[in-house]
Formats: sequence, C-alpha cells, structure tokens
Amino acid sequence: MEKNIYQEQKSVSPQEIEKLHILMIYGRWIAVGLAWLLIMPWALWEMRETIELCIEYCTWSGVRLGLEFHPLPSLGISFCIGFAISVLVWQSTNILQGGLSDKQKYYLGKQVIKIRYQREKNMFYKWINQLMMK
Repeated sequence: MEKNIYQEQKSVSPQEIEKLHILMIYGRWIAVGLAWLLIMPWALWEMRETIELCIEYCTWSGVRLGLEFHPLPSLGISFCIGFAISVLVWQSTNILQGGLSDKQKYYLGKQVIKIRYQREKNMFYKWINQLMMK
C-alpha cells in the first residue's frame, strides 16, 4: 500500500499542489470573513453599553470589567481576532519561507491523491481536476 502511495505521489504535479494550497488559503480567509461577519457584530452589540462607557471614561478598569461581565461576547471578540491573526501568521510564514516546505508539499500531495480517489464526492475535485484537463 505504501509503495502504491509513493508511486502516486510522484504523479502529482506541482501545479496541483499549488492549486490546493491556494484553495486552502481562500478557504481560511472565507472562514475568517464569516466569523467577522457573524460573530463580531453580535459580540459588539452585546457590549455596546461597555463600549459607550469606555468612550466616555477611557480607563483600563472599564475595559476589564466590561470583558469580565460579558464573557460570551468577550470570547467571540477574542475568537475573531485570534482566528484572523493565526491565519495571517500561517500565510506570512509561507511567504517569508519562500513558498511551501518539502514536508508541506508532501502532505498536500497526499491530499491531492485522496481527492483523486474520492472523485466527485470531494468538493475540491472539480478545481484540482481542471489542471489535469488543460
């Protein structure tokens, strides 16, 4: 089985790996955008009184108490900010390293092989397969 996967790995083109990587980038940014569109407005709306007080009397104790007495909105704001920062760090490390490492290319190649085996059952098959048809 491993030998078969190794032989399949050789047949994966760099364009397919790059295409899957780009799809992953788009997917992550869409997820970040959805989080900011769905979670952040609700969290800010729930903390509107605290925000008004912080605008009027800008103190750290006001911010701390607002976060302490509104745990779910605080968690929502923290999630949105943390999610965006994690995607930024992930993407910037790929850019600063000059592209994907060999290990990342290997795992993305394995993903391309899994997508090929699943065919139309996988939603990425159509986009990955477009390269093979060209």
